[in-house]
Amino acid sequence: MLTWMGVWAFMCGIMGYIGDRQAQSVLLSGLNKLEYRGYDSAGVAIAGDAELQVEKSVGRLAVLADHLAMSPIVGKVGIGHTRWATHGRPSDENAHPHTACDREFAVVHNGIIENYLQLKEHLLSRGHRFTSETDTEVVAHLLEEYFTGDLFSTVLRVIKEIRGAYALAVVAEKEPEKIVAVRKHSPLVVGFGDGEQFLASDIPALLDYTREVHILAEGEIAVLTKDGIACYDLAGEPMTVEPFFVTWDAQAAEKGGYAHYMLKEIYEQPKAVRDTLSGRLTEEGRGVVLPELAWTVEEIKKIDRIHIVACGTSYHAGLVGKAAIEQLARIPVDVEVASEYRYRDPILSADTLILVISQSGETADTLAALRNAKACGNRVLAITNVVGSSVAREADDVMITWAGPEISVASTKAYTTQLIALYLLAIYLGQSLQVIDAVFISELVHEMQTLPQKLDDVLETAPQIEKIAQAFSTWDDAFFLGRGIDYFVALEGALKYKEISYIHAEAYPAGELKHGTLALIVEQVPVIALVTQDVLYEKSLSNIKEVKARDAYVLGIAWAGDDEIAKSVDRVLYVPRTMSFFAPVMLIAPLQLLAYYASVARGNDVDKPRNLAKSVTVE
Repeated sequence: MLTWMGVWAFMCGIMGYIGDRQAQSVLLSGLNKLEYRGYDSAGVAIAGDAELQVEKSVGRLAVLADHLAMSPIVGKVGIGHTRWATHGRPSDENAHPHTACDREFAVVHNGIIENYLQLKEHLLSRGHRFTSETDTEVVAHLLEEYFTGDLFSTVLRVIKEIRGAYALAVVAEKEPEKIVAVRKHSPLVVGFGDGEQFLASDIPALLDYTREVHILAEGEIAVLTKDGIACYDLAGEPMTVEPFFVTWDAQAAEKGGYAHYMLKEIYEQPKAVRDTLSGRLTEEGRGVVLPELAWTVEEIKKIDRIHIVACGTSYHAGLVGKAAIEQLARIPVDVEVASEYRYRDPILSADTLILVISQSGETADTLAALRNAKACGNRVLAITNVVGSSVAREADDVMITWAGPEISVASTKAYTTQLIALYLLAIYLGQSLQVIDAVFISELVHEMQTLPQKLDDVLETAPQIEKIAQAFSTWDDAFFLGRGIDYFVALEGALKYKEISYIHAEAYPAGELKHGTLALIVEQVPVIALVTQDVLYEKSLSNIKEVKARDAYVLGIAWAGDDEIAKSVDRVLYVPRTMSFFAPVMLIAPLQLLAYYASVARGNDVDKPRNLAKSVTVE
């Protein structure tokens, strides 16, 4: 399985061209293939005979295309961008490409410049004038500040100044015969043609023009000219390039070689976790910093209760968030379904914090709950995946989950990054209130940094899960059991299972079996038991034995090294051990894969399950 692309949470699309064609048409064609990576704004910068011309606009790519159809830009070298906002709301000013004061450089960027605020302050002191809210614009000004007359050497100097994850492409008015691009943690691929060369974030953008491509390695710099592509390391030393021939069709390439977007997005989760953590941990790895929350300790101490309000998958993430916040910050938390919360009269004090969670930021019931809270005078914090969404605009404070666009209706990486955001918030609150000591904070932060690699290890069990799912797919029912936060994950696992496989699935607290649930257990019915909470381990095993006594087929999901559970279940899936606190991050990927493969086995449309839409924007 090819997984080089689609594992990056910063999902803007970059396109570049140099050759004998008019760059405008090539850039628009490539960006059209990349719009699934971001669609809140788009733009191009083209080096013409006299000057560098930039055209950009908020909205879908079609808006930009209409502008360029009316006023075409002539030129045979250019870069383009379709944006998924991370810093700065969607707007004409925040759209890429970005230029500096003299407009002699244009930059497109996929990623996050973590130290952009410090760089911006320095550049402002040097007299530079900024026109956007983005982190990317600092790169254009750094190019202007350090330009030596040679674009390549200037880019080498600039990348020594910036920290974070980035794929950059740069053109300069004074050197219109080249494009310089560099990759760090965000993907870039170059394409080789006859008298023309190409650059893109993903292979699909190139397939109409070439199938000879080279995927830039970590820290690799490419210099594109009409006659060829030269690659270098960060020290400026030449590197050997060996292109490979792409045999995929365009549709398969857009999905990164995966059969469905959902599977691709499941495999994107390790990088999505890394990127949601990025910039939110102290450099020494001993604490959490949330620059987006300008809260004083006094303000945090005033919070007497938190109401988490969300729908569906986001609601399930909120349940985990409740456990985390109460444990680490000792602040009481209620979790409410937004569609119910908005129609009752909740008891709110002036110091109750409302925390709304929405992947799209447009969920109607969640948005209504936010507005009700604002009308009552309560502070609202939003966790969302879309910078310019209604929820992001209307909340007092916003934490963005840097998962990138999620195309499949069934949410996967958005849920996982919501968990990470909630963990960060819980640690931040506990740290600010001094409820947890520095040693424990350091342990938590260190363990969070291991989660992406452990998630990668979980995904390697996919072939085992596929076989199990094929067997389960012949049944009309499935039951998910768990205790403590395992139960909260079981709820999400059951939701994924039913929404894409169309198999009836229910989740129950394992301790409630004797209160009616056992009546549904029959011979060989699939039961998925989550067993990662050490303090509840013996009780969980006892519950498993209860369903086994009724001849259910039990799949246990437990920590690696747990030999005891194998004596009580029919099959075990092991996940890498982490703190019980972070178990949901390890458990969710197997459950997502189980639902995915069951849906495939039943011949369903995985990415577009019947009767469902990606965002519920009406009541």
